[in-house]
Amino acid sequence: MVLQEVWNRKKVKYITQKAVPYLLILPVVVYYAIFWLRPVLVSVVGSLTDASGNFTLNNFAMVVSDEAFWPAVRNTAVIVIFSVTLEFIAALFLALLINRKFAGSSFFLFLAMIPMALPAAAAGAMWITGLTAHGWINSLLLYLGILSEGQKIYWLAGSELSLLALLIVLDAWQVIPSVMIILLAGLQNIPREAEEAGYVFGGDYLTVLKKITLPILGPTIQTAVILRLIAAIQIWLIVVLLLGFSRLPVLVERIVYYHEEVGGLNISYQMASGYTIIVAALVSLAALAYLKVSGAFGRKKEVEG
Repeated sequence: MVLQEVWNRKKVKYITQKAVPYLLILPVVVYYAIFWLRPVLVSVVGSLTDASGNFTLNNFAMVVSDEAFWPAVRNTAVIVIFSVTLEFIAALFLALLINRKFAGSSFFLFLAMIPMALPAAAAGAMWITGLTAHGWINSLLLYLGILSEGQKIYWLAGSELSLLALLIVLDAWQVIPSVMIILLAGLQNIPREAEEAGYVFGGDYLTVLKKITLPILGPTIQTAVILRLIAAIQIWLIVVLLLGFSRLPVLVERIVYYHEEVGGLNISYQMASGYTIIVAALVSLAALAYLKVSGAFGRKKEVEG
């Protein structure tokens, strides 16, 4: 009888210990179920039903046949490729520079963090007031003598290619600090002994960077690039604030367009849902493709082996 009671107590204690982690994450699971899983399921159902509620795959056919779909795919791809590349290179350079802890590096870090602190809407409002013909950018250039009296640069009147380049630069200005912080945190976790050993064995700065620093920083780089890939695919607010709808279509801008701008059409909900599922699929494929190319799956197998 005593042995049975001891066994029962140990069993309860074991079950309790196993249940504690799940109880701790339960609030997060409930939160995601309400505010993430439910909207996802609603979007999936909406993309697979017509206005009458009947099952159909025609919504995706309508999305693909939308005249703005392929331009939106092209523009989004250009922004993702060039924006992520530019931001990673600039952020890595800044992180390496600040990590050297030169005099004034803390103040430089503070200045570099300012764009990240601005909400996207505030940054968009700042740039739209600056990029107009009578905006503060032209006024500054006039004050510096770069522009003559009466001369103006029409920043938002260029070709589609120039507008894409402008958007990439503006997006990079705001996002580089967040990527830099992730990389800087990874750099500060690298043991100094590892880099010092590289110098002891005759390596110069570039050799140590290539052979020691970047390989150790690999998981951090992977995290930063994946997060930036996902965010770059979902860019839309700065596009709409500067150019409005449909002038330079991107994928998420199309979702907002059909949901908000022309929400009263019979096909608006179906088009928005179809675009949403396509964007979600592209985000997942981009993340998986990067993981595959970066060798993350191979490293996982080596660890498990």
